[in-house]
Amino acid sequence: MTIRAGLVGLGKIARDQHLPAMARTAGIDLVAIASRNAQGDGVNNYPDLGEMLAGEPDLDAVILCQPPQARYHAARQALLAGKHVFLEKPPGATVSEVEALIALAKAQNVTLYASWHSRYAAAVAQAKAWIAQRRIERISIQWREDVRHWHPGQPWIWEAGGFGVFDPGINALSILTEIVPEPVTLLSASLEIPSNKDAPIGATLAMATASGAPIDTVFDWRQTGPQTWDIAVDTDNGSLLLSEGGNMLRLDGEVQMKAPDEEYPAMYRRFVDLVARRTIDADIAPLRLVADAFLCGRHCPTAIFED
Repeated sequence: MTIRAGLVGLGKIARDQHLPAMARTAGIDLVAIASRNAQGDGVNNYPDLGEMLAGEPDLDAVILCQPPQARYHAARQALLAGKHVFLEKPPGATVSEVEALIALAKAQNVTLYASWHSRYAAAVAQAKAWIAQRRIERISIQWREDVRHWHPGQPWIWEAGGFGVFDPGINALSILTEIVPEPVTLLSASLEIPSNKDAPIGATLAMATASGAPIDTVFDWRQTGPQTWDIAVDTDNGSLLLSEGGNMLRLDGEVQMKAPDEEYPAMYRRFVDLVARRTIDADIAPLRLVADAFLCGRHCPTAIFED
């Protein structure tokens, strides 16, 4: 069976990642796009999800690439129509939204997929296996990038529910919660929120593993030059560094793996498999840590400044 898919939201992430990945994935065909401001080539185009669902009764799945503030209502609409749903990260604006979608997908007997793309970076699986044989002593995360490069002309990212620096930062948390073989808890959070925005431009989190190993995390959206996406893990038997967003692995300073970014093709292969089995894959652990950070830090940011 080939999945007939419709994509909602034809922005930068859809053009850069979703369209090429679908084109390379056996078992899924893009047949329609819903977008208010853009049109795709070689597919049927609609102004919104409702018209796409009405015009494409044979659609099997819906890929949601709009801002997170709109994702819950669109996902619910697609699930109620009996469609499988692929959620770009973060899967919703709140934990409760995603939990409600999971319950609805179960009731509808369709697939719901929360696509944490950084978990599919080339070196993440090897890092997870290496850590599983050791005792973690400390983790340090540095996730610094330039918002002007990655989100040009996207005001929604600064609005309530837009996540701000946690939009990229949640990628680090998705890797962290994948490679650490025990729960992670938040101890404290310090958010830097511009006075004219509703979401942070910087954040510092103190966390810990269930057994007490400290985790220090810095997210910053003011990086210039090369971007930094590093996770360093010190253990009782060596050290590990995941860099380049999880595509390079060093063990005790020696490079073990360096591979190109193939995250989105891997996710679409996963989605095809999930749909074939009508299975749900919607982990909320990374989103829960972000929600905890807002709860701890949203009302007492350490720095308030004008853009």
